[in-house]
Amino acid sequence: MSKEKILIIAVKKPNQQDDLFESSLQELISLADTAGGEVLEVVTQNRERIHSAFYIGEGKMAEIKEIIDQLDIELIIANDELSASQSRNLSQFLNTRVIDRSQLILDIFAGRARTKEGKLQVELAQLEYLLPRLRGQGVALSRLGGGIGTRGPGETKLETDRRHISRRIDDIKRGLKQVVKQRNQYRKRRKTNDVFQIAIVGYTNAGKSTLFNRLTNSESLEENKLFATLDPLTRKIHFPSGFESLLTDTVGFIQHLPTTLIAAFRSTLEEVKEADFILHVVDSSHPDHEQHQKTVIRLLEELDSSTIPMLTVYNKKDLLEKDFIPMNHPYIMISAYNNEDLLRLREKVEEVLKEEWESYQIRVKADNGQLLNRLGHETIITEKKFDNETETYVVSGYIRMDHPLQGTVKEKA
Repeated sequence: MSKEKILIIAVKKPNQQDDLFESSLQELISLADTAGGEVLEVVTQNRERIHSAFYIGEGKMAEIKEIIDQLDIELIIANDELSASQSRNLSQFLNTRVIDRSQLILDIFAGRARTKEGKLQVELAQLEYLLPRLRGQGVALSRLGGGIGTRGPGETKLETDRRHISRRIDDIKRGLKQVVKQRNQYRKRRKTNDVFQIAIVGYTNAGKSTLFNRLTNSESLEENKLFATLDPLTRKIHFPSGFESLLTDTVGFIQHLPTTLIAAFRSTLEEVKEADFILHVVDSSHPDHEQHQKTVIRLLEELDSSTIPMLTVYNKKDLLEKDFIPMNHPYIMISAYNNEDLLRLREKVEEVLKEEWESYQIRVKADNGQLLNRLGHETIITEKKFDNETETYVVSGYIRMDHPLQGTVKEKA
């Protein structure tokens, strides 16, 4: 399948740092590649403010028109979110399809959603984004057929009729309410069973899915592409002491995530809110890793999850070319492909948890296998000795403050 030929346009405002502007362009090129396009040219312009009618200054428009003709450009992508009128004016003047960064991200999400909930959320975000931008776009969309930015979940073409869209939005919202209800029941059940929950978060492409697969021996999608994971996956993970937890892989975070998407993916990211512990995975080899970390921390704050205990996992240490200075503590440097590093990571998680939890010592009768089993899987045991005289096990370890076994531990101590 031939790749769509893309031209990127971007405006750099005076308050934008050069390196951040550059990295946002690199990210947009990666996003376009993930969507199945090929960026042939990037046109940037320094401006005091974004042009209200055309986004980019009129002086640049002639230059852009020439590039379109020369390179046979099929799609223009703006680095910022465009208003309905900017989008319309650009596509009419340049006689080429125009989308913005948000539409591109939505398009990728549409191609990647797997579960019913994921698909509904993406379609809702796309339609809510499209609705205010439809006036005058209908012609452009139908005239230019498919392509990046016009695909709904499952590769169907996005609906462009206003009445249909409004009806569909209502239908999806009803459907999502149902799905969210089911998800909440499932989550409640998990909470009642009181399983400790760890969420993996991080910037897109930091290696979260690789780490998830290696820690849980499972086969989720691992790709060197942005947004490889959209639907949260949960698996069991075992730690050196015998402690067990559930580990959830989440959607990658990104700078300037479209607001419609943050809203639509709230329930996917709710998994993070429910977590007892967070593994924040960072691609330590990425030139922009500091900005990535700040983006993730900011989004965690928006999700009211910034107080959950967290370990920062600086991944891809094998790709580092110079000394690395960690920004967050506690932290660990690893390569997700190194088995020794994975063991060190498991040990480090237990180490951090011990600092958060209460220590305990308890005597358990030898025939109380159920309690011994629960202590083994649900707490971190540091020592277990058998006392022949009393025929009891003396168990020492750490237990979290709100664990249902707290009462038993205090009573038998």
